[in-house]
Amino acid sequence: MPLKQATLNGLKRKASPQLEAHTKRMKSEEAGFKDSKSEEQYNIVDRQFYPPEMTNERCAQYNTNRIERPMQTLARAQQATEEERASIDVNHAVVHWFKCDLRINDNKSLHLASKLAKSHGVPLICLHIVSPQDYKAHMTSPVRVDFVLRTLEVLKEDLARLDIPLYVETVKKRKAIPGRIIELCEKWGASHLFCNIEYEVDELRREALMTKKGLEKGIAVTAVHDTCVVAPGQLSSGTGGQYAVYSPWYRAWVAYIHRHPGQLQIFDPPWPNPKSTHQAFKDIFNSPIPEAPENKKLTDEEKIRFRSMWPPGEHEARERLGKFLKERVEKYKDTRNFPAANSTAMLSVHLASGTLSARTAVAQARDANTTDALDAGNIGIKGWISEIAWRDFYKHVLVNWPYICMNKPFKPEYTNIRWEYDEDLFQKWCRGQTGFPFIDAAMRQLNHMGYMHNRARMAVASFLAKDLLIDWRRGERYFMEHLIDGDFASNNGGWGFSASTGVDPQPYFRIFNPHLQGERFDPEGEYIRKWVPELSNVGGKAIHDPYERGAEREARKNGYPKACMDHKVSRARALARYKEGLGRDTA
Repeated sequence: MPLKQATLNGLKRKASPQLEAHTKRMKSEEAGFKDSKSEEQYNIVDRQFYPPEMTNERCAQYNTNRIERPMQTLARAQQATEEERASIDVNHAVVHWFKCDLRINDNKSLHLASKLAKSHGVPLICLHIVSPQDYKAHMTSPVRVDFVLRTLEVLKEDLARLDIPLYVETVKKRKAIPGRIIELCEKWGASHLFCNIEYEVDELRREALMTKKGLEKGIAVTAVHDTCVVAPGQLSSGTGGQYAVYSPWYRAWVAYIHRHPGQLQIFDPPWPNPKSTHQAFKDIFNSPIPEAPENKKLTDEEKIRFRSMWPPGEHEARERLGKFLKERVEKYKDTRNFPAANSTAMLSVHLASGTLSARTAVAQARDANTTDALDAGNIGIKGWISEIAWRDFYKHVLVNWPYICMNKPFKPEYTNIRWEYDEDLFQKWCRGQTGFPFIDAAMRQLNHMGYMHNRARMAVASFLAKDLLIDWRRGERYFMEHLIDGDFASNNGGWGFSASTGVDPQPYFRIFNPHLQGERFDPEGEYIRKWVPELSNVGGKAIHDPYERGAEREARKNGYPKACMDHKVSRARALARYKEGLGRDTA
């Protein structure tokens, strides 16, 4: 008897576990989500916060505009309430909510909030929320949390010099954040809240909700574009859609800025508050910056190590930028791919945390050039500007294809590839014990510094996804959980490129040879010797493949492992799996 009919007849018989599982799976697929046991088992999908992996069909609904994109939801909420928000009188204070924009210079939302406060003779109050659940859901690394909290200490001091209070509070439940911020605005007598837009799905939906919830309490919530030099949605291809290839997008990005030079206008820091603000809000001025949540604390040894390498705050960011533009940028194009050269700006942590705006970076690079054109003049400067532009590109991609923020690749059909979930091989990759020196050096740099050179990131990502055939999303997660400069859009874009699953990727049949990557980008073995001390006495080309080039005794004596796989065999396996999953021989 069918289950529905049995229920109607009042029978109490319980369905079998198999039937219950099948019914649950069918309902999930009907709702646009698929059974994703491997994804959940290996923590690719965190079911504490998110549903199962989305189906390819649901991705297609985003691509055909049958599901509203979160950015559209926020834009619609802001547009629909624009008149009502504008009609709200300024009360006793104006609030700026700091997120990934931890700076006072060139901060659009902070500038607008300060301008409104000054024009009405009321104080500006600043706010930051520490969210342990957001940190977990977003895979934020402990080293980045530590950097943010240390930066907040610097920011609090800088703002205090302007008589502007900064209040930082830990909110344990992420769903409670909108309500708590509105409560604080009411407590402080603020009827206007400003913030800069973050482009991840959760944040866009939250700001859309806050726009409506704020009005219910008589509070105008205004979210503005600031993270990108050119806001998402401003550039469109010849067909009217978002670019999916970087080169034509970059040409459009440059042309847009040339036509609209105001895009590189630097926003002034906030005006000082009235001196009376210190007395009126002394409890905020005296409030401490919270400690890291338990789930993101560093050990004492890690604190000493990371803090010696990564000084916090925008003063450090601006100093690094100035030094790079003065001393290293002219040779950047020739040296940027060599990890041992120490030729990059090392500003990614500041761009990710917002202690430096991309707009300031591009504007100062332009000013250091021999021309105002962003794509001309010194080859090093224009090359560096094009690298900064990648950050904009990946955020534009995230806005238009939001499912990449939901554990799906930009090319959903690549979900059909049969990945391996070999835990032993994955741990060897994580620890830098694969037996491929360049790969191991890169992973050890990451584990020690919370940072990895970009060329090395591409090499280790390709190695995990193609040589080991391990689900690239495990590597994406590992990076986010260990990088101090972890930025979802850029990290996802880099992994999509290397695994050939993302926007504008290398073709799947292009598979890096891990030995040749070392020979090409670390020809003298300096990078390897620094991070793989077991091979420090190995000379010549043997350092790139010690067991096959006459240095086996030295490698074995020092405990360096043999290669964990044969690249030629693994390459053939990867090609077969990609072809099988895609059902075609082309990328």
